[in-house]
Amino acid sequence: MNTAAQSREPLRWTIRTQLPVAYEIVETPGLLDPANPELLSLPGGGTGTETRLVVLDHSVSDLYGERIRAYFDANDVPVTYLSMPGDEESKSIGNVLDVVAKLNEVGTNRLSNPPIVIGGGVLADVVGLAASLYRRGIPYIRVPTTLLGQVDVSVAAKTGINFGGYRNRLGSYSPPPRTLIDREFLATVPRRQIRNGMGEIFKMALIKDVRLFELLEEYGADLIEARFQASGGDRPLPAGVPDEVIGRAIAGMAEELQPNLWEKDLRRSVDYGHSFSPLVEMRALPELLHGEAVAMDCVFSAVLAAQRGLIGEAVLERIIAAAARLGLSPSHPLFCDVDLLTEALADTVRHRNGKQHLPMLTRIGAVCFLDDLTVAEIASAADRMGRLLGPAAVPVAAGRLG
Repeated sequence: MNTAAQSREPLRWTIRTQLPVAYEIVETPGLLDPANPELLSLPGGGTGTETRLVVLDHSVSDLYGERIRAYFDANDVPVTYLSMPGDEESKSIGNVLDVVAKLNEVGTNRLSNPPIVIGGGVLADVVGLAASLYRRGIPYIRVPTTLLGQVDVSVAAKTGINFGGYRNRLGSYSPPPRTLIDREFLATVPRRQIRNGMGEIFKMALIKDVRLFELLEEYGADLIEARFQASGGDRPLPAGVPDEVIGRAIAGMAEELQPNLWEKDLRRSVDYGHSFSPLVEMRALPELLHGEAVAMDCVFSAVLAAQRGLIGEAVLERIIAAAARLGLSPSHPLFCDVDLLTEALADTVRHRNGKQHLPMLTRIGAVCFLDDLTVAEIASAADRMGRLLGPAAVPVAAGRLG
C-alpha cells in the first residue's frame, strides 16, 4: 500500500458559472387572428418553417381547434397536434412521456421548433416538464387559456406533476421563453373555472395589494359573471377593471418571484394559501379545484393569524365575506380534520427544509412568517373552519379531532 498516496491531500475543483434567465409574458388580444404574428415568433426573434408540435387540452381542442388549425394553415406552418386531458388527475409521468414521444415523432430540434402548449395550467405543467427533460431541456411556448393559467402559471418558472399522492412532487424549474395571454379565451371558460382562478388572485390581494383586494370586493362577482370580458354580466363593468385586476395579479406575482425564482430563500409570501391546501386538494380529488383549495387555505391561515392577534376579528370577517362574494367556499370538511392538517404541515415543513416558514397576515396586504405553530392552534382553527361549514356539517368536521 502506498502510504505517500494516502497522506496526500485530495485534489479539488470548483466550477462556478451563471445562467442568465429572462422570459417574457405578452398580453396580446386576437392571438388566433392569422395576421397576429405572436404565436409564430421564436424565442430570440424570427419565425421558423419546421414542423411544430402543438399540444391542446381537450376543451381547447373542442372550442378552438378549427381556429388554431386555420391559423397555422394560413401561415403555412406544418403542425402535428396532440390533444390531452387537462384535469389535475392527468398530471402524471405517463402523460409527460406521451408528449416526449410526440416530440420525437415530430423531429424536434434543440432550439428551432419549440412545442406550443395551449390550455390550462395542468397541461402547461405536463408539457413544460416534458420540454425540460427532452434533450436535457428545450424551449417551449405557453398559451394559458384559463384564468388560473393567465394570472399564476403564466409567471411561474416551475413545472410539476403529481406523484405518490402528493401534488407536484416531481418537477423542474424550466420557464418558457415566451408566454402569450389573450383574455378572449376566458369568454368560453366555465364560471367555476373562473372562480378557481380567482382563488390565486385572492391570495395575491391578501399578501400584498390592498387595491386589488378592494377591486375583488367591489367587482369580483361581476368579473366572474362577465368572464373578464368588457361586457356579458348583469352589471356593466367600468372600463379597465378586467385589465387592472389581471394586470395587478400578474405584476404582483412577477415582483415576488423575480428576486427568488429558484426558491433559494424558502420564506416566500406567495406560499400563502399553499401550506395546507396541497394535501387537502389531493385527498379531495376530484372534488376540489386548485384555486378553491387555495382560497380555503387563505381563510384557514387568516383564522390562525386572528388567533395569534396578528389581525383583528373584523379583518378576518372581511376576508371570509370577500371569499364568499367570489363564490369561493371558505371551508371544507377536510379543513376541519386536525390529523390531516397536521400531516399537511409536516409535509410542508419537509418542503421548506425543516422549517414552517408559514406566511401569516398582519393586515390585508402584508405578511410575517411563523415557525412555531402548534397542533393546538391547528385544532382551534379547524374548529372555527367547522363552524364556517354550517351547523349540519359540524359533526362531520369533528370526526377525527380526537
